[in-house]
Amino acid sequence: MVIPERHKKLIAERDHQAGLRQLKGDAQLGVDFFSNDYLGLVHGGAGELVAGRVGSTGSRLLSGDSTLALEVEQNLANFFNGEAALLYQSGYMANLGLLSCVAGRTDTIIYDELVHASIRQGIQLSNSRSFSFKHNDCSDLEVKLQQASSQCYVVVESLYSMDGDWAKLEQIAHLCEAYQALLIVDEAHSTGIIGAHGRGFCQYKELEEKVWARIYTFGKAAGMHGAIVVGDNTLKTFLVNFSKPFIYTTAMAEKDLHLINQVPSLFEKDECRDQLHENIAFFNTEVHRLGLGLFFSRNNSPIQIFMPESASDLLGIADHLQGEGFQVKAIRYPTVPKGLDRIRICLHSFNTSDQITALLYHLKERIHS
Repeated sequence: MVIPERHKKLIAERDHQAGLRQLKGDAQLGVDFFSNDYLGLVHGGAGELVAGRVGSTGSRLLSGDSTLALEVEQNLANFFNGEAALLYQSGYMANLGLLSCVAGRTDTIIYDELVHASIRQGIQLSNSRSFSFKHNDCSDLEVKLQQASSQCYVVVESLYSMDGDWAKLEQIAHLCEAYQALLIVDEAHSTGIIGAHGRGFCQYKELEEKVWARIYTFGKAAGMHGAIVVGDNTLKTFLVNFSKPFIYTTAMAEKDLHLINQVPSLFEKDECRDQLHENIAFFNTEVHRLGLGLFFSRNNSPIQIFMPESASDLLGIADHLQGEGFQVKAIRYPTVPKGLDRIRICLHSFNTSDQITALLYHLKERIHS
């Protein structure tokens, strides 16, 4: 895996200054004179840091690190077929923490125009050169790659949350390789739902080795907080030293670490994932049977997008479905571009075929009323 020259230089400089930060697990156990546990609630009044505490008392680099955190990170790195992983409190924080620091002022970040707000904000904080390419348009991406300077990073999502379509990852990875750009893939909405035991879209496409950094979020299919950035050991060292959202955020409590450590075993149970994909196929079949194909994006994903003929009908349709007992949401500007308002329908493993048919029936009824 490529190591950006800027990263090697900054790490070497920090090491030469004897200021290289390192995670040390439970090496800091003892009488606490450095944490933020001012009332002793985490310690139970004991005044000493002990294993199994309910809180974390501070950032990982101050008092919040633990051997458990390091073990969880390595377990997740192994599960997602990576060399190393670093935990963040959420997917938003992971994107912010990664993208705000990896690129320098003279570097270039190119991103799909439909990426999540957290990616955009991280890029803004980096102060690097940046521009978007048209959604899933590899010809436009190549034009932008030709305009890049210094080290170039390309950022995409594997599954787009407001459109429900998949990235053209093979073509994008090929272009990145041809132009020596480093590919970053946010797997937030594909974590757990695709790939061997839910390892994500990069694994499904057998492209893990061509992706420089991957972000896996546990607030979606895993049903819990937290996220990880997966990459090589140098990337992890760089983030520990230069990612401000990691450095200055209170670490996770051990109860959360224990939950996150269960992700691999939860995902290895394929029954729910198989049922989800059966429901996706059934949904698309019913859309065709009921003559609703013109209104739907027909995505092969859990995110299905209904686009009415007139945006003015959107709220009325959403209200009608909610009144019939179906929890759906109208998605409007600025979350989506002007004029592209929609109803976003998320499918789950627990939705029954009768529920899916009923939802689409009531939708059809309201359209033609």
